[in-house]
Amino acid sequence: MNRSTDDSTQTGIDPDERALEEHQQPTPIRDESVRDLKPRVVRTHLSLFVRDPEASAPWYEDVLGMEVTARGPQWVFLSFGKKHHDIALIRAEEGAAMSGIGLQHYGLEVDGSLDEWRRLYGMLLAKGVPVVKTTDHKVGFGLYFTDPDGNRFEFFHETVTDDEEGKRILGLYGAPSDPIEVEPLHS
Repeated sequence: MNRSTDDSTQTGIDPDERALEEHQQPTPIRDESVRDLKPRVVRTHLSLFVRDPEASAPWYEDVLGMEVTARGPQWVFLSFGKKHHDIALIRAEEGAAMSGIGLQHYGLEVDGSLDEWRRLYGMLLAKGVPVVKTTDHKVGFGLYFTDPDGNRFEFFHETVTDDEEGKRILGLYGAPSDPIEVEPLHS
């Protein structure tokens, strides 16, 4: 199926992207040594479809403490303060359904003590942010919540800081997500 530029703009696809024709093969890899190349990721960012980027951005500023760094007619970029952007809010196509198949959650490892993490829990409750669950992952604690468009986030408090030990523990327990009761702190 070939999309026109007008059609791709309406569906939220980057207008510079080009869909392959129905029977067209991708460009072949000529150098076989490239197959073993592994990316060395130094930065990440997340792009989310939302109903209205301008309406959603204040939630990200208020709840996650982000700042808007750029705007366009169909998007808003936000930063935690060190990078040019950490999250991009992209206007979803008209009538897009919430949740379903796609991103399960975006985990945000937070700095500070367990009490600081519990204060973040209290802050979410005070702001009326829907909290989905609190979990023990055996390498840290997770606090899951959703934005106004139903995108799920996690504030993660790491308790095992050695990555090799963390891998061992996750393997031993089967990457657990055990429900726990947590008392939020409101001060």
